[in-house]
Amino acid sequence: MDVGQKCHNCDAASLSAFYRVDNIPVHSCLLMPNRESALAYPHGDLQLGFCRSCGFIQNMLFDPSVHEYSTRYEETQGFSARFRDFATALAKRLIDKYSLRNKTILEIGCGKGEFLALLCELGGNQGIGIDPSYIPERMHGVAGSRLTFIQDFYSEKYSHLTADFVICRHTLEHIQPTASFMHMVRRSIGERNDTIVFFEVPDISRVLKEQAFWDIYYEHCSYFSLGSLARVFRMTGFEVLDLAKDFDDQYLLIEARPANGSSGKSFPQEKDLKELAQDVTHFQQTFTDRVKVWKETLAKIRDRGEKAVIWGSGSKAVAFLTTMGIHNEIEYIVDINPFKHGKFLAGTGHEIVPPDFLKKYQPDMVIAMNQIYQNEIQHDLNKLGIHADLITV
Repeated sequence: MDVGQKCHNCDAASLSAFYRVDNIPVHSCLLMPNRESALAYPHGDLQLGFCRSCGFIQNMLFDPSVHEYSTRYEETQGFSARFRDFATALAKRLIDKYSLRNKTILEIGCGKGEFLALLCELGGNQGIGIDPSYIPERMHGVAGSRLTFIQDFYSEKYSHLTADFVICRHTLEHIQPTASFMHMVRRSIGERNDTIVFFEVPDISRVLKEQAFWDIYYEHCSYFSLGSLARVFRMTGFEVLDLAKDFDDQYLLIEARPANGSSGKSFPQEKDLKELAQDVTHFQQTFTDRVKVWKETLAKIRDRGEKAVIWGSGSKAVAFLTTMGIHNEIEYIVDINPFKHGKFLAGTGHEIVPPDFLKKYQPDMVIAMNQIYQNEIQHDLNKLGIHADLITV
């Protein structure tokens, strides 16, 4: 169904609505102190629209005014050894590729500052991180004296900050006016044409192909494929240097610099509009089947009198539960992040517990919210002596 709303990536009036879910929490990574406040947390509606001109996908019902990005926002994945290995390998690759030694690095949306600190420690760099959820007490390491953090959103008022390398990881998908934001980043760089820009976002193509409805939630108002990501960079004055997938093809990585009269070479993987349109149609026709299968799976566990827990209390868990309207079938959410223990999921009211809790609870099934962590989770279950079946979404 075509709608009149314009695309935030290319400004074309060619959006086609294909997926809707109502009454979902507007935040999924905020730590709630008790079940009552978690259940009472504000809800909103989501409707995805696909731009047939550039391939961008956006939540057409998104309201940015309801968001609260603060120190209560707990997004870090840094407690996972698997994720730390990925981050370290990425940091080393970027340092070697762009000679990031004794340079200044600016990170937009730095979260708790872990990746910026890694780049500064490994390359002897200076770092500036901007994020409203940054918590000073959480920063440790030898690079501390070379790091400056600003607890705020990145905006024009920080355009005076200069850097040799600009990073923005898992932030652009939270921003509604994507093209406007990228124009702002480009203006801030100005004439410093040797500045390298690196962005990382989730891949919507995988979500569509796998009917991964748990990867669609209110906070993510913008969804990219390799093609739509490259197109918005080119349209806002950047030359794309590299375009790739990583982290088991869950993430899109783009490297760019200010265009100097040319948008540079195009990459074969940018030509994805036709395939993306097919993926949208496939998702639209099949996602209800995936939801039905999971509802039946959880119902069978409940009917057998067995206990299941979810491992991973991030946005995937919130979307998984709220999209299906799951309540009593799951009692607890397990997470290795100690800052989440004893807190509750926004919108669902499920309590977050540490892995050790399972020794007493003895679940029959553990549902991992990301298959990339399956081996790591199985290792932890073995250490705890838990013999539950481990399945992944």
